[in-house]
Amino acid sequence: MPPRSSRPGRSGASRPRDVLVGVLTLLPWLVSGAACTQSTSSDSPSIAGSTVTDSPDTQPPLVVYCAHDQVFSAPILERFTRETGIELEVRHDTEATKSLGLVNRLIREQSAPRCDVFWNNQVLTTTDLLADDLLARYRGSGWRRIPAAYKDPAGRWCGFAARLRVWIVNTRAMPATIESVQAASNATDLSRMAVARPLFGTTLTHYCLLWHADSGSTLKAWHERTRRQGLIEVPGNAMVKNLVARGTCDLGWTDTDDYFVGLDDQHPVAMLPVRLPGGKTICMPNSVSIIRSTSRLAAARQLVDFLLSAETELALARCTSRQVPLGTIDLESLPVEVQRLRPLVEDGVDLSDLGESRTACLAWLRNEYQR
Repeated sequence: MPPRSSRPGRSGASRPRDVLVGVLTLLPWLVSGAACTQSTSSDSPSIAGSTVTDSPDTQPPLVVYCAHDQVFSAPILERFTRETGIELEVRHDTEATKSLGLVNRLIREQSAPRCDVFWNNQVLTTTDLLADDLLARYRGSGWRRIPAAYKDPAGRWCGFAARLRVWIVNTRAMPATIESVQAASNATDLSRMAVARPLFGTTLTHYCLLWHADSGSTLKAWHERTRRQGLIEVPGNAMVKNLVARGTCDLGWTDTDDYFVGLDDQHPVAMLPVRLPGGKTICMPNSVSIIRSTSRLAAARQLVDFLLSAETELALARCTSRQVPLGTIDLESLPVEVQRLRPLVEDGVDLSDLGESRTACLAWLRNEYQR
C-alpha cells in the first residue's frame, strides 16, 4: 500500500561579480515529461508493500530515511517492494528542516540506530555522517555505473539522479541571455533578484562551493554587498521560482526541478545554468548510503543497487522534476529536456572534498543570520 509518512521537503544560493555569473549557456526547453504516480501521505511512518504475497519477507521492515520528495520517491520504493517482496518502513524529512533533520536524527540515534538505508536528496549533508563513521562500505553494481565525481571511492555513499543550479528568468521582464543576467545581477539595485536563504539545502551547497574557491573571501564581500543593495532572500528555492514566475522578481537562483514546475504551470520563465569559475556546473545528485549498524545488510544492499540502477534513474528523469541520470543510460529514452541537461551534468564540480569548507562556511552563515 502507498507510504504514509511526513510531508516532503525541498531544498534551496548566490555569487559575486566575476564569481557568480560565470559562463552560462542558454538552452531551449519544451514543456513535457510525465508526472510520477502520486501517493497519499500523512505524518506517520510508512510501510510499503504490505499487500505483497509472493516470497514474503519474514524479517522486520527495512527502515529507510528519505529526504527526497515523497511524491517522487514513494513510487520508486513501492516498485522495489513489489519486485523483491522486501517491506519498507519509510520516514521522510520535513519542509522546515530539509535533509539536515534526518542527518541530525541519524547522528542522535547512533547509540541505538533505527535506520538501515539513507536516501538523501543531496550529497553534502550525507558526508556529515562520515565523521561519526556511520556509513557502511558497499561498492556494488549500482556504485560501479556512477561516475567517480559523484561517489565516495570507499563506497560509503553514491550519487544518482541529479538536479542543477540554474538562473530562472522572467522572460517578460528581461531577455534570458548571458548579457542580461550579468547586467541584472551586477546592478546597484538588486531588489528584483531573489535567492534562497543559504542555511539549508542546495543553496548551502552553492555557498560552500563559492567559499571553497578562496576560503570565503570573495563570497563574504559579495554577500555583504548584495544584501546592502536589496537582494531578496526567501525561505527556499520554490519561493524563488514563485517570485520570478509571477513577475515580482526578474531573476533568481533555483534548482532545475523548481524551474520545471514554473514551466509546466505555463509561466513565462527560462533558465540558464549557473557555472563556477573555471566553467564547472553545480550538479547536485540524490545520494544513498547504508547505515553501518544495519542488521539487514543483504536487503540494504539490494535496495542500494535498485536505487542506483538505470531503471530508477530513468524513472526519476521521466517524473515532472526531470532529474538527470548520472550513470550510463540510453539517451534516446530520456525526455528532451533531460537530454539537453545531460552535458551539464558531465561538467559538474566534484562535491566529495567540501567537508572543511562546509564546516567553515556554515559557521560563518549562522553567525551572519543570528546578528
